[in-house]
Amino acid sequence: MTSENLSTPVQYLKGVGPRRAVLFERLGIKTLGDFLHHYPRLWQNRHETQDLRLPTASGLIVLRGRVLRASSHGAGPRLGIYKATLATAHGKVDCLWFKHLSRSYDAFASVKAEASEGADLWVIGRAEPDLTGVREIRVDEHYTLADERWRMHAGRITPVYALTEGLSQRFVREAAHKAVEAAAESALDLVPAELIAKRKLLAAPQALRGIHFPRSEAELEAARARLAYEELLLLELAWILKRRQTRGIVKRHSYEVKRTLLTPFRVKAGFEFTPAQKRVINEIFDDMRKPYPMTRLLQGDVGSGKTVVALSALLLAVENGGQAALMAPTEILADQHRATLDRFLKDLPVRVATLTSRVPKKEREKILAAARAGEIDILVGTHALLEAGIELPRMRLAVIDEQHRFGVRQRTTLRQKGSLIDLLVMTATPIPRTLALSLYGDLEASTIDEMPPGRTPIKTFLSPEAEAFEAVRREVKAGRQAYIVYPIIEESANQDLQSAKSEFERLKASVFPDLKIGLIHGALPGKAKSAVMAGFSSSELQVLVATQVIEVGIDVPNATVMVIQNADRFGLASLHQLRGRIGRGAAESFCHLVGDPRTEEARARLSIMAETSDGFKIGEEDLKLRGPGELLGTAQSGELSLQVADLFKDAELLSYARADADELLKADAKLQAPGHKLLRERLIALYQSRWNWIDLA
Repeated sequence: MTSENLSTPVQYLKGVGPRRAVLFERLGIKTLGDFLHHYPRLWQNRHETQDLRLPTASGLIVLRGRVLRASSHGAGPRLGIYKATLATAHGKVDCLWFKHLSRSYDAFASVKAEASEGADLWVIGRAEPDLTGVREIRVDEHYTLADERWRMHAGRITPVYALTEGLSQRFVREAAHKAVEAAAESALDLVPAELIAKRKLLAAPQALRGIHFPRSEAELEAARARLAYEELLLLELAWILKRRQTRGIVKRHSYEVKRTLLTPFRVKAGFEFTPAQKRVINEIFDDMRKPYPMTRLLQGDVGSGKTVVALSALLLAVENGGQAALMAPTEILADQHRATLDRFLKDLPVRVATLTSRVPKKEREKILAAARAGEIDILVGTHALLEAGIELPRMRLAVIDEQHRFGVRQRTTLRQKGSLIDLLVMTATPIPRTLALSLYGDLEASTIDEMPPGRTPIKTFLSPEAEAFEAVRREVKAGRQAYIVYPIIEESANQDLQSAKSEFERLKASVFPDLKIGLIHGALPGKAKSAVMAGFSSSELQVLVATQVIEVGIDVPNATVMVIQNADRFGLASLHQLRGRIGRGAAESFCHLVGDPRTEEARARLSIMAETSDGFKIGEEDLKLRGPGELLGTAQSGELSLQVADLFKDAELLSYARADADELLKADAKLQAPGHKLLRERLIALYQSRWNWIDLA
């Protein structure tokens, strides 16, 4: 075998050809090398089912046997059934194939050819086992023992691949097998030999064979661990290089704590900062006064007081003659930040402007001109701040809220609005330190680990709708306000979910006809959203019906009850953020989760919410249940290039990779040694274009 095999176009695999090669390209597969790294999305145990009374983990029944008799018949005007009775080790089992009927051809022609009387078959399907076992299977796949290709699909741990329209699982699996046989031995190890030996890892060819067609669970896990380590090593090398690059830069501005703005701000705040807030402010100020640009993560639970900490940093930049930007993922959160700044900075000589996509063109042009002229001190906005044409010539600091909604590239784009600026990113989704180092590896971390005094813990209940609505009426009668949250805006034939629009009409007409109710959702125009929020903030509206759009950025201390409908359809992080909209005043607050959880995971989520309000505990439980995807966010997860590694499951591998990456770069700062050539090339290919940085020249 030679390395040329890896660059062979996929069309030259037997049975693929130019037409199907176009389909494979949709999956990112152009060459055999690409195919080797198109890992299965899952694996199914397709060894023969041993006990038909017990469902398997995958729900599949896998049987081998001989067809005793077979027949086909209609089950309606357009549906046909082919039935084959199979003699198996468990006795006779009826196997059913369902097909849409057509007058132009025999829908069961291929099944009849392979599953006729006397044929030996593997069948893979689903059934509802009972105490007597299974006597009937609805067939998903079948393979005849007369064709040796069955060995790729049944009687083994079987890979299942991501597909695209026009490619079947059977065809992709067989093509993958050909690719592995043709090219796996040509795969070169980009992990240095000394690390493979040190960590007792499989060589690349073994790992690639094992990930696609493992002979045992142990081989699959060894292959997965080897490839996960490779991904994590590349990620940790990238973070170290990014950190090193940042710290090798000397910024052109410096800070002195002058207190011309900071002291009046603290006085006007009207409350004493918590010890945790003071500690974190000192960490940020110390970082800002270092010679290289700050890159710091500020994390804290919902309601822990991150905004006033960020505002302290913004004011340090402004009182030193600089400009600053505060970016949020939604217009509602941007508006909330603007309102907070206006409240705390009243009568202080700080010029603040807001820039979102809904700002009219003429006003936008005025804001841009003022920003360019240095007449705006703090610019608050959404993704609109990333657009070309926005210039802040004296920009010193950028603050990004709800960091998990943004990615590394967006952080970089915002930083480029100024010259070597400092960066503070915030998240209200607390995550374990190990994961934080991987998600935000270019950042130092500060954590607010206590809540402001006077916060009354929120009581959370799993409630029927009637009980939840009674709580709404009780709180409103006491002069307070309520949120009722729904998962979707409008009804859909494909979803068994309550919608905000239709439920708003029902609540207004028959449930709370005597109350003042408002409706807010993501599809509302910006001015309409602002009007509804103003009405709720001023207590003109007593109940706010909403979608997840209120998850962040809403601060109404008089709101004391939250009802979340179809709560089992929300993730833990979203449920925790939504609940954080209440409990912001001195009065006791109540969260009612209304739903019909039908899975163990959904039941676990609701139980966790009822048991604790600790965001760090909820973050860890969310990782256990769902993996890091929800915490990563789309932008972030798309930039980490992790196909195999699980940042929670692979915590030990991650620590090894971090230590090994550090040692590698200490010994070979630019990875120029011959044994590091492939690692260097892969690192540049993965992260240079994705993050718009990397200096290994």
